Amino acid sequence: MAATKLKIYPLFLLTIVILGTNNMNVAAQVVVEGGGSVVSESWCVVRTDASFQALQTALDYACSAGADCSVLQPIGLCFLPNSIQAHASHVFNSFYQKKGRALGSCDFAGTATIAQGDLSYGSCVYPSSTRYC
Repeated sequence: MAATKLKIYPLFLLTIVILGTNNMNVAAQVVVEGGGSVVSESWCVVRTDASFQALQTALDYACSAGADCSVLQPIGLCFLPNSIQAHASHVFNSFYQKKGRALGSCDFAGTATIAQGDLSYGSCVYPSSTRYC
């Protein structure tokens, strides 16, 4: 009896998180190639159900572990909106991109998720690759 090869295609969940800022452009682009692989840009953002304390702990960790937190200073390009959710999303994404979007680099104790939509707004740019970090 001849062996049958079973081809398994991964299931991908697309999540776009909107943080409630003005003039935000959200775009999603997912390209599926043969074999089920996904080729696209991705960003790391906060989960909407994350608690303030969990986000603060994760934000502190990411800033101390190499994420770019300078843009969150009061005169920084991403200071506004001045909320823990907006600041954590930017820092989580910075960390995720600097780690080359490595598996597990967008978790932060369950407070973050991968988004396929660019959350950049105004002068605040959410990098989508390490060349912009």
